[in-house]
Amino acid sequence: MHLFANRIFDMLHLIATPNQIAQLLAASRRQAGLTQAEAAARVGVSQSRISTWETDAAALTVAQLLALCGAYGLQLQMRDKNKPEFEPAPLIEW
Repeated sequence: MHLFANRIFDMLHLIATPNQIAQLLAASRRQAGLTQAEAAARVGVSQSRISTWETDAAALTVAQLLALCGAYGLQLQMRDKNKPEFEPAPLIEW
């Protein structure tokens, strides 16, 4: 499986490593116009935790990743990496 994070304006980022997640989180926070302290307040963690995740996302839980995605205006999609073409996932109401 490949994990994708994309913003409303349809930029897709292929994520295969925790380092790539960390880089994407830092860039997305800046793009959202948030400081680390503001992002931390939105997701209920300390500023130092945001800083840690932006340099090493290996310990990031799925719940934390989803919270950050919500704060930064991102969505996650997963797809089979053996399918060469990207097909948007259907929206599923939870």
